[in-house]
Amino acid sequence: MSRLIVLPWSKSLEIAYKSIRARFFRSLVTTVTLVLAVAFLAFSQISIDIADNMLASGNASLCQTLMRCGYDILPGDTSIGASPKQRWILTLSLLVCVVGIINAQLMSVTERFREIGTMKCLGALDRFIVRIFVMEAAMQGFAGAITGAFIGGLAAFLTAFIRFGSEALISPPWQSFMLSITLAIIAGISLSLLGVLYPAVVAARMQPVEAMRVEQ
Repeated sequence: MSRLIVLPWSKSLEIAYKSIRARFFRSLVTTVTLVLAVAFLAFSQISIDIADNMLASGNASLCQTLMRCGYDILPGDTSIGASPKQRWILTLSLLVCVVGIINAQLMSVTERFREIGTMKCLGALDRFIVRIFVMEAAMQGFAGAITGAFIGGLAAFLTAFIRFGSEALISPPWQSFMLSITLAIIAGISLSLLGVLYPAVVAARMQPVEAMRVEQ
């Protein structure tokens, strides 16, 4: 009869947490990459929310200030969207983030050949290996997304205050801000999970004998 390791989710979470602690600096690099991408995303979106709020106020002086700062506003416009250049830069930054996460996770798989081989020799299923990697990515993604959204939002408020003055922050649309932050957090966690899928599959498909033969 084949032996299978059947562990509860709580134990899998514990293993993932200990793995992050054991490889703290590598995990930190991955998380910082995610923080920067989410911070840029949150900064861009909240900056647009602030500009939309200024435009919707109907204050002519605020509209003039927006145009002096480089916003293209036509008569009758009620909102300001991201320019094609901004969208391209944002997309590129997110792609770079995903590539960085994939690279870091592949390096993590290389460092853990013996660990993965031992678990598979003891009967661990492929889905168990995948679960551990996904849980690690989820924890890193959550921490990085929360931190990045906070930093990006704070930077957007400070930048708006410096560029437009205190009038730009009068009656701010908190609902729009919270929606932008929530979307940035979801995007950050999604990027982390997307980046770990391929490395997790590579780890899960690893043959136990080959993994145990690797020299560390």
